[in-house]
Amino acid sequence: MTVEFAPGSGAASASAGSVHATEQRSADWWEAFWTRGAAVELVDSADPRALELERRIVLSQYLTAVNCSGHQPPQETGLVTNSWQGKFHLEMHWWHAAHFAAWGRPDLLSRSISWYESVIGVARDTARRQGYAGARWPKQTGPDGRESPTDIGSFLVWQQPHVIYFAELLHRAGIDDELRSRLDVLVEETATFMSSFAASRDDGFHLEAPIMPAQEFYDPHTTEDPTFELAYWWWGLHTAQLWRERSGRPRLAAWDDQLARLARPATRDGIYTAIATEPFTRVDDHPSMLAALGVVPTTALVDPSTQHRTLEWVNAHWDWDTAWGWDFPMLAMAATRTGDPNAAVDALLRDAAKNTYLANGHNPQMGNMLPIYLPGNGGLLAAVSLMCAGWGERASDAPGFPLEGWVVRHEGFIPWP
Repeated sequence: MTVEFAPGSGAASASAGSVHATEQRSADWWEAFWTRGAAVELVDSADPRALELERRIVLSQYLTAVNCSGHQPPQETGLVTNSWQGKFHLEMHWWHAAHFAAWGRPDLLSRSISWYESVIGVARDTARRQGYAGARWPKQTGPDGRESPTDIGSFLVWQQPHVIYFAELLHRAGIDDELRSRLDVLVEETATFMSSFAASRDDGFHLEAPIMPAQEFYDPHTTEDPTFELAYWWWGLHTAQLWRERSGRPRLAAWDDQLARLARPATRDGIYTAIATEPFTRVDDHPSMLAALGVVPTTALVDPSTQHRTLEWVNAHWDWDTAWGWDFPMLAMAATRTGDPNAAVDALLRDAAKNTYLANGHNPQMGNMLPIYLPGNGGLLAAVSLMCAGWGERASDAPGFPLEGWVVRHEGFIPWP
């Protein structure tokens, strides 16, 4: 039998059906899930780490399908346990769900688009109240889209371009005109805020204080021009212009001006710093400057050779005990896009406390506080898909895996932007 709990004393809906019917629907769903989309096989690789990576890949597909494919962004611990008072962190939605499109399951990403539509009024009100145009998405929130009180979330901005990234991933995966029209509104409103947020100075446009970068340890009142956010801002506005052109609308001259004159990321000793102001780079938490070319596709702001030197420096100097589960896939994506497949594999399989995957596939962080951490699982799948399928219109075969020691068979992946 099945039991339903609902307000009132009326008879429960019979929609749940019998136990047998529920079991059959579940079996049918999982069969459809595993027989569509992408697949990768590493079993013939000589590298002894290959089977462990394959295990993580399979289990992460299961865990993200269960926990991260709903109609609103998930908690970082999904449906398993409560974290951060049950709120979801919108900057983490990319790590939870972006991979679905690249793995040929775009419907599991597009489900959550309706949530962005449902809170766009709140996002517009937030932007207007702060003196900006467009829609500013919250950081830590619940289903209603209201920002939770925090000294970080109000200043965080790297969640803003996510919906543009989702739209571009879904476009590459193939979508119908109805969803394209809905996404067009979200892209336009997001880019309008991003353009409004960029501050004009005599030397160009800047992401100025108060701002909190992805590496959430800097003073927002003195921080400016974080490297990752600058690159993401450029790519988001550039992609929004492409969406305007695809819909038959003209490019906006103001956005093109910002693309041409957006501040370049700061460098010191030939490598990118995390932010453009002192202390420039702390070597704990997220090495977020590596997302500027890796997570973010190629832009006019980031030089691949400089990014690769930054990757080597981070590998040598970072305090890996303080990194988080999604940082290791972030490194792998940066290594892949800068032509270092050995570093990509090493990043995914680095021996670090927060890069541990238990027998059930859980990627725990901070002991029992976060016994499962789904941005690690989703990030792993994003990185692997980039490593297998490559990016752009000239995607290559398995650019993120070394030729020596690895035999990579894959199918069904959609190249990244």
